[in-house]
This record gives sequence, structure tokens and C-alpha cells, in this order.
Amino acid sequence: MPSQSLSKHTTSQELRGLLITMRPKQWSKNTIIFAALVFDGKLLHPFLLAKTTAAFAIFCLISSTVYLINDLVDIEKDRAHPSKCHRPLASGQLHPRTALSAAIAIPLIFLPLSFLLGTAFGAITTTYLGMMIAYSFVLKNVVIIDVLTIAGGFVMRVAAGTVIFHVERFSPWLYVCTTLLALFLGLSKRRQELVLLNQDADNHRAALQDYSIPFLDEMIALVTSTTVMAYSLYTFSAPNLPRNHTMMLTIPFVLYGLFRYLYLIHVRGEVKAPDELLLKDRALSLSVAFWGMASVIILYWAPQ
Repeated sequence: MPSQSLSKHTTSQELRGLLITMRPKQWSKNTIIFAALVFDGKLLHPFLLAKTTAAFAIFCLISSTVYLINDLVDIEKDRAHPSKCHRPLASGQLHPRTALSAAIAIPLIFLPLSFLLGTAFGAITTTYLGMMIAYSFVLKNVVIIDVLTIAGGFVMRVAAGTVIFHVERFSPWLYVCTTLLALFLGLSKRRQELVLLNQDADNHRAALQDYSIPFLDEMIALVTSTTVMAYSLYTFSAPNLPRNHTMMLTIPFVLYGLFRYLYLIHVRGEVKAPDELLLKDRALSLSVAFWGMASVIILYWAPQ
């Protein structure tokens, strides 16, 4: 009986460690798949909503595969990291064999299912997985290419949402805005890593030795201003938006969100990753929520 109890406890601990390693908190990044549905005016279409939700679920599991592979590749580096050492694989809570089995099983099951939603969606999902595996092994160690790859992953999420159904009014401007916002987040994360790890940064990620705080701050400033300009142009030039330009009313939420994040890292000295700050900082979370609500109201219920 004691051995059975210990076995059950170990299994439960492994499953919990596996779930944590799959990063369910990061699944929020995949909600960008709904962008095409929302901005094409089809959010209230039950069948298309269900189909896009299925695509979202598949992308969540595929992205979790990437996290499993990434943690397996970085297990030794994570053990020397001040915060990543608590991750299940690095701490020993999760056995590498279990993580590897899940990383193989999930794509074997869900990549074929992705093709049931459409050949294009299956191809994008497969390409995304291949690109992010390359990132885990090689690309994350190449300066600038690492953040461009992260941005590419976000653009592929948007593209995945556009091939689920026949899109009539989706604006290419959203690809530009997605790329710029992803670059902003990727560069901010590199800055956070440099500040947190200080002189030991090179031992955790090879690309960090080619970055510096001033260099990252310059790139972040450039991307921030370009993001604001690109989004502003989108709000009054995209063909799918109301002709009275009411979408421009959402620009202040974008400005506040970007400025709030810069305030947190430069004035408050926050070193958490952007996604963690989004969940932690109420003002930042509210700015994103208000932007989302305002966009939906303008697109679906405001006078055109």
C-alpha cells in the first residue's frame, strides 16, 4: 500500500510538472488566431467561431510542444538560472523521458488533426512547429534573428486564423502591427534577461553576449514609434473599418499600453517577462481589455 501511494503521488507530481512545462499561461498568445474572425466581422458566426476555437486549441498544444522541447534543450542552463531553476525539468519534478514522450505524442496526434481544418492551416501549423524547433536548437542563439523568429511565430498565428475560413475584409495592416508588437515584446524580453542575469547572461543564452542595454533600448524605441504609427494608419486606412474612422478612438489604449510597459521597466525596474507583467500589472491588463472591448463595439455595434 505505501508503495502504491508513493507511485500515485509520483505520477500526480509528474503530470503536474508536465502541465506546468506546457505553459498554459502562455496560451493567451494564441488568442491572436481570433484576429481574422474579429476584424473580418464574423465573430458572431457560430460555425466559424467553433472552427477558429478548434484551431486555437490545436495551436496551444503545438506551442506547448515547443516549450517542452525548449526546456529539454536548456535543462542544464536552466538549473543555473535564478528563476528558471524552479521549472519542473530543471528541478527534477518532471523526468526528461516523460517530457520527451509528450513532445513526440502531441504533434503525432494533433498535426494530422490540423489538416482536417484545412490544408493551409495544417501546413502553417507544421511550418510553425518546424520553425520553433529550429529556434530552440539554433536560432535563439543568433542575435537579431532570434527576435525576428519570435515575431515570425506571431505572424504565423495570425495567418493561421485567416485560412480557417474565407476572409473578405481582413487588412494586411494587421500583419504589420502584429510583427511590430511581437518585436517589441521580444526585444523587451531580451532586455529583461540582460538586467536579471547581469554578468552571467552569456552562460544562459549565447545571443545575449551580442546585445547590450543601450542597443536594446534604441531598438525598442524604434519599434515603439513604428508600432504607434502603423496602428494609427491602420485605424483610418484599412478598408474593413467603419468609414467614420471611429476605430481611431482605440489609439489611446495602444499608446497607454506601450507607455505603461516602458514605465514599468525603466522607472519601476521590473524584470519580469512581458507576458508575466501583463498578468501582474492591473493597469496594463486593463488597457488591453479596454482596447479589445472598444474594438469589438466599434466593429460590430457602432454607427458605420
